[in-house]
Order: sequence, then structure tokens, then C-alpha cells
Amino acid sequence: MSPSEPPFDLPIPIDDGACDHLVGATVPAITLVATTGPPVDLSLLPGRTVIYAYPRTGQPDRAPGVEWDAIPGARGCTPEACAFRDHHAELVGRGAEVFGLSTQTSEYQREVALRLNLPYALLSDADLALTRALDLPTFTFGGATLVRRLTLIVSDGQIEHVFYPVFPPDTHAAHVVGWLESHPGEASRRTC
Repeated sequence: MSPSEPPFDLPIPIDDGACDHLVGATVPAITLVATTGPPVDLSLLPGRTVIYAYPRTGQPDRAPGVEWDAIPGARGCTPEACAFRDHHAELVGRGAEVFGLSTQTSEYQREVALRLNLPYALLSDADLALTRALDLPTFTFGGATLVRRLTLIVSDGQIEHVFYPVFPPDTHAAHVVGWLESHPGEASRRTC
């Protein structure tokens, strides 16, 4: 099975409250390396920004393994990235800039962005500066600290909405499009 084809029997993540503190928080002034263009400080971006955080994207020549599949919400990063790619024009059409965020290195992310033909930048938080500053939920796998799958809707540097947990990941981008459509510029509460 390839990383782009998640199994049908994945464990479903539960809402453990790890994102309850995020709505209304101000995004800290932290510069992140981007796969395209100059580094990005999310706190300075005007208007709405969709930041989908994911643990790690897979490698096309390696199966993720049963240990990875057993972690609720871990599997599905490549299908999620492709879904945000496929819905990119709809997201931009609803006034949102899009970024992917992980703790993988920018070098690794550049290969993924090129291979998947992503029209948006991936941001590297390899030093965990943003993850720690926002106290994003994480888990450890293979000695690496990885962010749990979530999506932030940021408006003018303030977190307006949080999707957490995200499941299934391959249909999440369409859910975000729907939310933006039904909340044109409004502040909202977190989706469970």
C-alpha cells in the first residue's frame, strides 16, 4: 500500500482538548522557512490564512508501517496535502492563503512539494518554535517530535477557528472550503 492510499481501518483520533486554548490566541512572530519564496511570519499575514498542520509526509518508496498506522490520526498526510492542492483555487477564491506546516525539514518538504505539485508553500517548524509557542499537540515517533493533525484559520494574526482532530484527512480540505463559505469573515468557535 502506498502513502497516498490510506487503509480503511485507521484508528480515529479523539478530541482530547489539546487545542481548546487556541481560538482567540495571537500567532507569535516566528519566521518559518517556506518551500517557495521567502521565509514566512504567519503573524504578519493580512486577511485569512489556512494553516493545516500534519505529522509528516510519507516517502513513495517506503510503506509507513503498522506502528505508524496504529497512531490515531497519524496516517494520511500525503492524501491531505493532495486534497488541499485540489481545493486550492476554491480556498483562494474564498479569500484564504494556504500553507502546510510540519516539523520536517524544509529540504524534505521541498521534495514533497515538487513531487505532489503543490501550489502552496509548506512551512518547516523543525526547531519546534511555533509548535511550542502555540502549545500545539504533538507526539513522538522514531525519536522525532511531530505535530498532531489540525488546521488553524488565522485572521490578521489571530486564530479565528481550529479544526481538531482532523479525520479523515483526505476529505478535510473540502470541509475547510465549506466552513469558509459559511463564515465569510466571521469569528467562530472551534469545530469538534
